[in-house]
Amino acid sequence: MNCQEKNNQPYYSWEYDKMERFLSYWHQIDQLRRLVPTTILEVGIGNGFVSGYLRKKNMSVVTFDMEASLNPDVVGTVLQLPFKDSAFDAVLCYETLEHLPYVSFIACLKELARVSKRHFVISLPDREFAFPLRVGHFKKLFIIPRFIRCNFEINSMHQWEIGQRGLSSARLIRQIRATGLIVKNTYRIFENPYHRFFVLAK
Repeated sequence: MNCQEKNNQPYYSWEYDKMERFLSYWHQIDQLRRLVPTTILEVGIGNGFVSGYLRKKNMSVVTFDMEASLNPDVVGTVLQLPFKDSAFDAVLCYETLEHLPYVSFIACLKELARVSKRHFVISLPDREFAFPLRVGHFKKLFIIPRFIRCNFEINSMHQWEIGQRGLSSARLIRQIRATGLIVKNTYRIFENPYHRFFVLAK
């Protein structure tokens, strides 16, 4: 199946699910598992791999997306989630918010926080230079800051990415904390440093 066969959605192409993305799926699921939720909201379902896996583990998952063609349980915008306050034990939003204008980022975070009882987990693309070092069983990802941000070519489907000029991960974290949200953890995947995870709480 190629992109053209599914309403031009790239999520169903062979090229989309590379090894690095499956490693990201593992982290997405593992971060949720650590929260031990009963009810889960997944905002931005992609190809449905994560929600499908969680449902096979008998977890209660509601999927939400703005694209009706992806067949989510609920269609709408993350800027106005049609759920009550604290409706879910945990909310997931992986590789999604960069598809919206950056000016709406904080508003989206507040809405995700509103419908979660306490925790929510997001991931975002991060282009800041990272050097992975592995020696035997030891592995560490060294983040090397750029004092002058380069104007790299952003993924054509994204409106912004961490690491672009004027948007460092440090600045993003400061903006998140300024809303009163708690950044419990943030990290990049050693095997796929393009994906940065944030475990947030209100």
